[in-house]
Amino acid sequence: MKKIIFCLLLALFIAPVKANEGMWFLMHIERLNHVDMQKMGLQLTPEEIYSVNNSSLKDAIVQFGGGCTAEIISDKGLVLTNHHCGYGAIAELSDSENDYLNNGFWAQNHEEEMKPKNLSVRFFVRMDDVSERILNKVNADMTEDEREAAINRETAKIQEENNDDGKYTVSVKSFYNGNEFYYFVYEDYNDVRLVGTPPKSIGKFGGDTDNWEWPRHTGDFSLFRVYTDKDGNPAEYAEDNIPLDPKHHLPTSIKGFEEDDFAMILGYPGRTNRWMPAGGIEQNVNYAYPAWVEGSRTAMDVMEKYMSDDTQVNLDYASSYAGIANYWKNRQGMIDALKQHKTAKSKRKAERKFKRWAKKNEDGIYKNVIPTLNDYYKNTNEISRHDNYLSLLLRTRIATIPYRIGKTMDYFSEQNEAKQEELLPKIKEEIASLYNGLHLPLEKDLLAAQLQLYTDKAEDIAPLVAEIADENGNTIEAWTKYIDTSLDNSIFQSEEKLTKFIENPSIEVLEKDPLYLLSSDLLTRYRYKSDEQKEWDDEFKHAFRLMVKGMRLQNPDEKYYPDANSTLRLTYGKVISLPADKSNDAKDNYYTTLKGTIAKYQPGDDEFDMPKELVDLYEKKDFGQYADEDGYLPVNFLTDNDITGGNSGSPVLNGNGELIGIAFDGNIEAMAGDVIFDDELQRTISVDIRYVLFLIDKYAGATHIIDELTLVK
Repeated sequence: MKKIIFCLLLALFIAPVKANEGMWFLMHIERLNHVDMQKMGLQLTPEEIYSVNNSSLKDAIVQFGGGCTAEIISDKGLVLTNHHCGYGAIAELSDSENDYLNNGFWAQNHEEEMKPKNLSVRFFVRMDDVSERILNKVNADMTEDEREAAINRETAKIQEENNDDGKYTVSVKSFYNGNEFYYFVYEDYNDVRLVGTPPKSIGKFGGDTDNWEWPRHTGDFSLFRVYTDKDGNPAEYAEDNIPLDPKHHLPTSIKGFEEDDFAMILGYPGRTNRWMPAGGIEQNVNYAYPAWVEGSRTAMDVMEKYMSDDTQVNLDYASSYAGIANYWKNRQGMIDALKQHKTAKSKRKAERKFKRWAKKNEDGIYKNVIPTLNDYYKNTNEISRHDNYLSLLLRTRIATIPYRIGKTMDYFSEQNEAKQEELLPKIKEEIASLYNGLHLPLEKDLLAAQLQLYTDKAEDIAPLVAEIADENGNTIEAWTKYIDTSLDNSIFQSEEKLTKFIENPSIEVLEKDPLYLLSSDLLTRYRYKSDEQKEWDDEFKHAFRLMVKGMRLQNPDEKYYPDANSTLRLTYGKVISLPADKSNDAKDNYYTTLKGTIAKYQPGDDEFDMPKELVDLYEKKDFGQYADEDGYLPVNFLTDNDITGGNSGSPVLNGNGELIGIAFDGNIEAMAGDVIFDDELQRTISVDIRYVLFLIDKYAGATHIIDELTLVK
């Protein structure tokens, strides 16, 4: 999509919250948001959104796999989320003979539904404010370590008091940078099975080219099911488990919607930094994000070379590659957006206003806050660059496996003979897991490329890495030769060799192993902080906490929402267009249609190919009950909801709480959204639920899934 240039008045730290801005706690909806939401079209009561004692919307929203959101859409525990959220599980269940990732999969009955390893969903039970309780345990004279220890002690008590003898997971979270605290009670379900997925050519249509762009034409969805024991309780996988009978499931609307209709999203946004000072923005733009972008591109180039030549390698590395590619484009988009909108300049203006207020404040505790924050970023700019290069390097598996096994062996060697005998099978299982899907030629090239980049670009690098580069030269060829020689002389050369070593282990052999030495050097450097840096960190934490507290005191009558931190939030807004775009075939630029999908179709292309059956359905205009009133099949649409990473898979709901779509992306023009909300350009891109149902029904022929839903016509 062409860049849209606007003369924007960007929000400052303390600007009034816009109607569509904010990621709100469900327990605060009645007090802070309900009146506004009603004016925009909400028909539900606060109790119907969040209730501890009765069924409500929150009972249909789950955290999926730890990093996405999903929703329950039937009374048999059917779960809907994004294709890219299920990507890893789908790839894991696939192989070269049964390539569900590329060909799709549709279980015809419960017996055919497949269980991936370690996939779970988390239901939100309740939350409560424990700010006063925790803050009463700390005081201004404490060091940051003492403060953290006091908070941790009280946190442990709160978790113990609310876990119902281990039935629930309880998490106490800090908000507003340590100025408020809430606890969250969850119930986890570990038997989650794949029900259906379109092929990648639909679920990821447009690939990296279209990622973060509009217009979009992506069928980004997949279906899973939650299972319980015969009594309806969470349980590990068992063949006789039964589908979950949920407290609430979302009705699915095929009525459609129009521009300016109310839209709300419930989900688990991962991380925002809306209070970030100007120095932090400048550090990200000039140091941290460029290093991440370069490291990501380096990894992608190596992975592409091997993934394009081997179907199994493609499946084994598909999820890892997709994650790196997503953030590669995200970080570059952040750099461009933050520069274009001059976000740091806006933040500096707010900081100057804060400094004037601080001078007049009677407490006197705020006057050094901004200088302290500025000093911190000045002192850590190069550190942030180093850490980002090293972070990408440590995504290379043979760079981390030796250190991880080394830590396991340290513990193993301290145990008596009986305990060691008990631990040995578990260690072998861990080794098998670490080597599962590992392609050594790819890993070698990846490690060599990342070591060369890290050594060339970062300052104060890991000492052994620096020594090796000095002795051998910092070239890809030199690093490749060093890694080859190290592997030839390493117990980590293969799963078989390492397993044989474990059966007769020797700490002396381990500690002389060349790959173990390299891995330990990298991980030790990654975790290292000088005494000076620890002091900077403590001063920064204290100053940041005071800045947020002071800025809220500056404007006590404003409504504030906390930064995202993977806790359940609600955001509300409306269906809304971007300015007209000639590349979109739709009548209005708030939605796309299958006509536009077909227009992008490029047979054989990795990103824009599509199944012939879908083309045939389009040519016959066989859209069933899912076409809009003009006869077009809607595909994706836009709202101005405030979301971020972690909201992937979140339900988009109309004013009646009915499902109209699944959020899956944002637009690149508003990529600064994690730091500052752009009221003019912020958009959420979602899959229209009618396209999802069309694909399940007409394309896949899985009408039994449609029959399971509560359709609102």
